[in-house]
Amino acid sequence: MKALQKMIIVEFKLFLRQPLAAFFTLVFPLFLLFLFGSIYGNEPSELLGGRGNVDVSVPGYIAMIIATAGLTNLPVVLATYREQGILRRYQASPLKNSTLLLAQLIVTALTVLVGGSLLVATAVLIYDLTLPVSLWGTLLTFVLGSLSFLALGLLLAGVLGTSRTTMAVGMALHFPMIFLSGAGLPRQILPENIQRFGDWLPLTHVVNLIQDMWFGGDWNGTALLVVTAVMCVSAFIATRTFRWE
Repeated sequence: MKALQKMIIVEFKLFLRQPLAAFFTLVFPLFLLFLFGSIYGNEPSELLGGRGNVDVSVPGYIAMIIATAGLTNLPVVLATYREQGILRRYQASPLKNSTLLLAQLIVTALTVLVGGSLLVATAVLIYDLTLPVSLWGTLLTFVLGSLSFLALGLLLAGVLGTSRTTMAVGMALHFPMIFLSGAGLPRQILPENIQRFGDWLPLTHVVNLIQDMWFGGDWNGTALLVVTAVMCVSAFIATRTFRWE
């Protein structure tokens, strides 16, 4: 446990020293909040089902943080460590292989939690964000969505080779998901054909799960099935494809 704690502290410090990763996880969602919040405010809108723009957008921004951590931060770090021979050297050390992976997963999850908490606190203070109707349901969907994209990140780290390839593929998956899933812009303002295409993206279903619980709705069975399937399938493949060198 002491080794794991030290690894978590070291890896978290290393994360904060990566300007790009820290920016897109902690700062970029706040930038979108201020940008669209200053334009549209948080007044109820018929287009958004009687809810304010900030109320609808914040659950999506939380899903964006989850996707950023899972598709870019985690796999790129692991691919870089493997490319530089760091993973191989860890195998020769007294530490168990699982310690490094567990530390990376915990640090990535912590960055998602910090980014989401900072976003929600800022939105409450500045735009009077409506808090979740079902707090525990929202937290559960947050955890489920995070686990799903962490497993997807491990899958990318396992099947892809270099850090550049991992970054390119992660970005290629990440940015279309942001703009088509409702994570960056409310889906209600997108054309119907774009919305139908977005139904095929796993991040769309993470957004749907969080929003449903946030606004006090019932569990979305389709979204729950998709997110759980992505988590299980990705974890299964990752355990068989992950390479240490």
